Amino acid sequence: MHDRIPAWADGVLAPMDKLEVHLQGVRHKAVSVFVLDGPRVLIQRRALSKYHTPGLWANTCCTHPHWDEAPADCATRRLREELGVVGLVPTHADQVEYRADVGGGMTEHEVVDIFVAEAPAGLQVTPNPDEVMDTRWLTLESLVAEVAAEPQEFTPWLKIYLAEFRDRIFGTAA
Repeated sequence: MHDRIPAWADGVLAPMDKLEVHLQGVRHKAVSVFVLDGPRVLIQRRALSKYHTPGLWANTCCTHPHWDEAPADCATRRLREELGVVGLVPTHADQVEYRADVGGGMTEHEVVDIFVAEAPAGLQVTPNPDEVMDTRWLTLESLVAEVAAEPQEFTPWLKIYLAEFRDRIFGTAA
């Protein structure tokens, strides 16, 4: 059974089944996190068992908050659940909205709270194999170049974040 997540059903925020939200393309809440180490960003390759966009590279982690879960708590929870990362305090960077086809007849129409966290030296990353098949650190410049060269290897939302919201996430110096 899939989780119930906050979505706008007939204009009213209500708990809805996550799979149904994606099949119907209903506008819903989400959280995305970018962990940085100076100029480098941690990205993850989604597990092949994920029900949409399996095997594609994405930002550090992303998810949907539980009903009545604060976005900051959700960001911290998913860092732990997906990557085994504890002790970081993600900072709210912005809220953005996008709509994207994620394959399999599913659509993400998300209102996303974006968080950024600076990694301390020696940050332990222990991916949960049910969620993540690989991780990499690379500079934002390298990430942008890879997405341009091989867009099919990256999730739709990561491409949207970099193309439309890069300055709002990483700052104008990025």
